[in-house]
Amino acid sequence: MISTEKNLRIEKILKPFQAFIHAEASGGILLLICTVIALVWANTPFAESYFHLWHTNTSIQIGDFVLSHSLHHWINDGLMAIFFFVVGLEIKREFLVGELSSAQKAVLPVAGALGGMIFPALIYTLFNFGTEGSPGWGIPMATDIAFVIGILALLGPKVPIGLKIFLIALAIADDIGAVLVIAIFYTSDISFLSLLIGAGFIVLLIAANLLGIKNLLIYTILGFGLWLAFLYSGVHATVAGVLLAFTIPATSRINSKEFMEEGEKLLKDFDLAGEEVESTFTNEERLIAAQVLETNVKKVMTPLSRFESGLHPWVSFFIMPLFALANAGVSLQGDLIEAITNQISTGIILGLFLGKQSGIFICSWLAIKLKIAAKPEGVSWSKIYAAGILAGIGFTMSLFIANLAFAEQTLLDISKVGILSASLISGIIGFIVLKRTLKSSKPDVIKD
Repeated sequence: MISTEKNLRIEKILKPFQAFIHAEASGGILLLICTVIALVWANTPFAESYFHLWHTNTSIQIGDFVLSHSLHHWINDGLMAIFFFVVGLEIKREFLVGELSSAQKAVLPVAGALGGMIFPALIYTLFNFGTEGSPGWGIPMATDIAFVIGILALLGPKVPIGLKIFLIALAIADDIGAVLVIAIFYTSDISFLSLLIGAGFIVLLIAANLLGIKNLLIYTILGFGLWLAFLYSGVHATVAGVLLAFTIPATSRINSKEFMEEGEKLLKDFDLAGEEVESTFTNEERLIAAQVLETNVKKVMTPLSRFESGLHPWVSFFIMPLFALANAGVSLQGDLIEAITNQISTGIILGLFLGKQSGIFICSWLAIKLKIAAKPEGVSWSKIYAAGILAGIGFTMSLFIANLAFAEQTLLDISKVGILSASLISGIIGFIVLKRTLKSSKPDVIKD
């Protein structure tokens, strides 16, 4: 009986996590499809239409106020702000109730993430210090969680849940580092007036949170103002998405007890209001009970969870695939060998493939050896090493940083070749190594 109750509790805890994994895995497949489409399209006789499409200018005008940008700019600075908003919500959730909610839980993934950012940046810099490619040092620092989870899904239930949690927590910590790098190092000329206006919106958002306002529309309107201020500030507009996420309330209007009591009463009223087969549409009392129950469902959910659950499908199945379609296309009709062996792409490939696996493994090993972190249950050193190889799939965030690092198209194209090559190598080898590790029953070579 105790064992059954314990299993039910564990299942209850893992349900949201498993739903997240399923959504990310499905989104990863669509991301891959859009990447292939972009690459094929950019290397066919119709290539000109591909590049012309993303440079199409589109405008929004309200009176004398005009926002005019290319379609590529709207995707990278507009839609990707929503992507970063969802990333910010995930970061906040992890800090409140997830794997980063306590020092004991956070140490291992944070240590791994730090190693997985520092080592790749150093390797890249080693190849590009003092050259025109030097601004790209941040490109190999990122991990694409959608692709990583997609590969884990291909390996099935044999992958320990502890390894999945470790990788996701590591990727979240990795995202924090990437956001800080973008905000601090990849900025243009700063407009302090715009930043001051942005700060004003942040104050209003914090005040709304402290006043207990739970209306999503209020945060949406203030969030749009914050994004607009950052768009003109010189700090990349997507940073506004993360800042907005940190102001979203994580408390509900009614607690679980109130929801249960009210829900039981409403369901009883619903049952007594008519026959079993009777349509709700024709019974006003049942319709009212159903509407109040729907309102209470929204009240018991926090604004943070409502935003996250509402936007996550849009990010996974629309925004990220569209970003890949707009950014992954690179012409491979030139000298591909020359592009791959260029110091920029070489730095990215070695940074993502070698830097990620060595940085994650070494820093995780040190954290456990120093007894400031514990190895996840059922996760061997060989599995952690394999996870480090998979983390070399940079893709989405790497492409995003590449767009910030290189204004010159030639350098950007070379960096894209490096990102795609590194992600492909890391994905294939990581899959093979982890698959073999899951089959093997050999003990760890390195002892705790």
